[in-house]
Amino acid sequence: MQRGNYPPNTAASPPLHHPVPQHHVPIPVMHSPPPLQASSAYGNTYAPTPAMGHPAYGFLNDPTTQMAFQVGGRATEVAGQYVEQNLGKYLQVSALKHYFNVSNGYVLQKLGLVLFPWRHKPWSRSGSQRTSASGQMEGYFLPPREDINSPDMYIPVMAFVTYILLSTLLYGLAGRFNPEQLGYTASFAFTIVILEIIIIKIGCYLLNIDNDSQLLDLVAYSGYKFVGIIVTLTITTLGSKWLEYLVFGYAFNANAFFLLRSLKYVLLPDTTADNPRSTTYAVNRTQRNRRTQFLFLYSYLVQLIFMWSLSSGFSFRSAAT
Repeated sequence: MQRGNYPPNTAASPPLHHPVPQHHVPIPVMHSPPPLQASSAYGNTYAPTPAMGHPAYGFLNDPTTQMAFQVGGRATEVAGQYVEQNLGKYLQVSALKHYFNVSNGYVLQKLGLVLFPWRHKPWSRSGSQRTSASGQMEGYFLPPREDINSPDMYIPVMAFVTYILLSTLLYGLAGRFNPEQLGYTASFAFTIVILEIIIIKIGCYLLNIDNDSQLLDLVAYSGYKFVGIIVTLTITTLGSKWLEYLVFGYAFNANAFFLLRSLKYVLLPDTTADNPRSTTYAVNRTQRNRRTQFLFLYSYLVQLIFMWSLSSGFSFRSAAT
């Protein structure tokens, strides 16, 4: 069977059409990556630096805190230069250097003596003999690095600065820090020191204590109370008022006992062990009784008022409330 012949289909095929989308397709815009920053300690350039968990981290890295420390450091530097330029008008620099002649061993032993003075013996200062410019032999007290009973100004000055920084740090941890707080704390502590020096000066005038070196000894001894105050402020972070009162009571009594024993050779010198220089400063019975009363009032009443004002009226517990 044969297939029939069909005529060829000459009609054109319909054109092919692609579907045209009926909605707008957004074309993503490519951006350049941000400039490279300093790599963090964790190796990822773009990863944020992890925040420290301690609350003091943000306080110490706050720009306001950094500015406050810079201003405080600059003020300390300027004050040091001013004191160095004008100190010679009022005090003998050579006599003042004696009180900063300390060693690491002396500082550690002295801090232990201030905090635990109960069983220490003897309390008298050690002296020696030297040839003066006129060729005569004269007595003098050994410097602090050679005598644990010798007063120094290194510990009082460092304790004073530490008290200011510690009080400011506690206010920062409590969320109450501001730049004015640093200056207010320093002014308050400095006012207490000035008032105490005025009291000492008046007592020396009334008791006829006119020797410059003895006045410097009293000024040095007045600064040891900041050691006990620092311990009290540190305990306040635990949040226990009873523990704070207990530590304050111990620090106060330790400081009072320390002053009673140490100031004996200044206010109540005799002609032997307590006065190796000469017999010039020996006092009669009436003066001795007056100086004993002044020593008791200064060691207990005056120190109680000032230590309570510094540790309670201006402490972390007051800032946190």
